[in-house]
Amino acid sequence: MTRIIASLISGLIFGLGLIVSGMVNPAKVLGFLDVAGNWDPSLAFVMGGAVAVTFLGFKLLGAKPRPVFAEKFHWPTASEIDTKLIAGSAIFGAGWGLGGFCPGPAIASLGLLRPGTLMFLAAMVVGMIIARVASQSGPAPVPGES
Repeated sequence: MTRIIASLISGLIFGLGLIVSGMVNPAKVLGFLDVAGNWDPSLAFVMGGAVAVTFLGFKLLGAKPRPVFAEKFHWPTASEIDTKLIAGSAIFGAGWGLGGFCPGPAIASLGLLRPGTLMFLAAMVVGMIIARVASQSGPAPVPGES
C-alpha cells in the first residue's frame, strides 16, 4: 500500500510540475520548438531544471544499496545506438513537434478534455499498439538484403 501511495504522490507532483511549467500547453511547447520563428526560450529552464534534478537524483541513488520500495535498482543496460533507438527518437520528436505534446504532459492535460489532447492521446495509444505488434512479429526485412 505504501508503494501505491508513494507512486500516487510522485505522479501528482510530476503532473503539477508539468502544469506549472507550461508543458501541458501545446502552444508554449511549439513556441519553444520554433527556433527559426518566434522562439519562446522559457522551457529551456524547465529542461535545465529537470536535467539538474535527475543528475542529482542519480548521484544520490547510486550511493544507496537498494531502492526504498523495490528489491533492486533497474538501471538501463543498453549502451548501443541502433536503428530502433534512432527511429523511435525520430518518431517521438516528430510527434512532439507536430502535436506540441509528449506523453507525460498529454496525460496530465487529459482532465481538460480538449479535442486536440484527446486526438493526440488516441493517436499515441494506436502508435503504442502498432509498436508492440511490430516488436512481437520480429524486425521488418531490410530492402535489398536477403
